[in-house]
Amino acid sequence: MCAFFAWLVWTDAPAYRFTYRLFHDNRYMKEKLVEWGAAAPIIFILIQALQVVISPVPGEVTGILGGFVFGQWMGLAYSTIGLTAGSLMAFALGRWLGDAYVRHLVSEETWNKLGFIVEAEGTILCFIIYLIPGLPKDIVCYLFGLSPMPFWVFAVVSSLGRIPGTWVLSAQGAKTATGHYIEVALLTAAVAALAVPAYYYRHRVLAWFEGRTQSDEAQDGENTQDQGGKPGQKRHERRRRRKAGS
Repeated sequence: MCAFFAWLVWTDAPAYRFTYRLFHDNRYMKEKLVEWGAAAPIIFILIQALQVVISPVPGEVTGILGGFVFGQWMGLAYSTIGLTAGSLMAFALGRWLGDAYVRHLVSEETWNKLGFIVEAEGTILCFIIYLIPGLPKDIVCYLFGLSPMPFWVFAVVSSLGRIPGTWVLSAQGAKTATGHYIEVALLTAAVAALAVPAYYYRHRVLAWFEGRTQSDEAQDGENTQDQGGKPGQKRHERRRRRKAGS
């Protein structure tokens, strides 16, 4: 499959040109979704899933487009299904391919800031990361795949964390399509009032969670030593059991 896709890119095949334009030309994507009619929701869900796994375009673009084409609530529903499917695929790939693959996938800066996730187990951390704007949510899916978090927990928490932001994008797209520009401006201003402080303090929030993770690891090691085991043995055993259970 990798060789086939590489051949499509190398030969500049029509299928590759179509896919590239679909993901990089918003107007063209909108026109195609309208042309596809009844099949448009399924194709849009696939697009949303692929943009998480491959990350060719920012999710904000397709989120607004979903509301513009399908309306506020159906756009939210289709986007949520696609984003959840893509997040679970990225999570599964991270867990299946392992640390070496994910380390090459993310930038060094992202790994230094978010690499502590691979030792984290908190559902609150997962929810906060998907709630705060400005964080690389698609890459985080791969990092959580390396963590001890069970598959089903990640599925529920990441989906819930994405919903507020997805709803805002769908609402903006839907109101733009119907010409309610004042409502778009008011909604954008209200969201900005909440999102800007969260974005500004995002690194402090992550640093706090990282400190908690390291503190838990140290406590885990002390408890294991007190019981005559090796430091970190309990954490690794817990990770093995969680992976087996997922």
